[in-house]
Amino acid sequence: MKKVSVILPTYNESDNILGLIHEIIDNFPINLDYEIIVVDDNSPDNTFDRVQKESLINCKISAFKRTADRGLAKSIRYGIERATGDQIVIMDTDFTHDPREIPKMLHVGKIYDIVIASRFSPGGQMEDTGHYISSLFYNWWLRIILTTQIQDNLGGYFTIQKQKLELLPSDIIFHGYGDYFFRLLFYAERERFSIVEIPASYLSRKKGASKSNYLKMLYNYTKSAIRLKIKPEITRISRPK
Repeated sequence: MKKVSVILPTYNESDNILGLIHEIIDNFPINLDYEIIVVDDNSPDNTFDRVQKESLINCKISAFKRTADRGLAKSIRYGIERATGDQIVIMDTDFTHDPREIPKMLHVGKIYDIVIASRFSPGGQMEDTGHYISSLFYNWWLRIILTTQIQDNLGGYFTIQKQKLELLPSDIIFHGYGDYFFRLLFYAERERFSIVEIPASYLSRKKGASKSNYLKMLYNYTKSAIRLKIKPEITRISRPK
């Protein structure tokens, strides 16, 4: 039976994380095995402790705490490196990414290397209208700068075959915040991975406050995108012989 690893990076999501885990399990295709890997950046609200207790009930749940060199992208990489599944799913942990999208993503992932749950492909949407509009315009700019036809370069809700992910330059991709995702897609396109977007509904955060500093993110994302376009750090990814 094929196994899927769901990577959940957390920081101060104690009010959301267990509910999210349960919804992921409830919506998981019955013909697939799964593991859920929670990587917590030493949250002061006991997120890690809650997940660790849950892991004693369900052995398919793993909890890891990172106390140094923290950050969203590095937490995701940490989880990927510990994943034992054939397929990887990455999603946010505040319920903006709807677990009900997972079966569709995995179904389409049988054909494509990367499947993106997209807000901006036809039929996609987002409950937060202001966030939707600002993200839409910024994604248009990213498409011009990076010369890509991918419409949602920042959503960060996707699935990828693990063997394909291992071909990408992790040291270059996994740093910063949500900008890791457009770097991942940039190098995946250069390797001619098959990539498809399917329409998805992005929800509003259920509980707690967002940790995002949007002005800082805008500055860092813009700098990262321009650097990626002007001076990619590698010209071609070397494949194992």
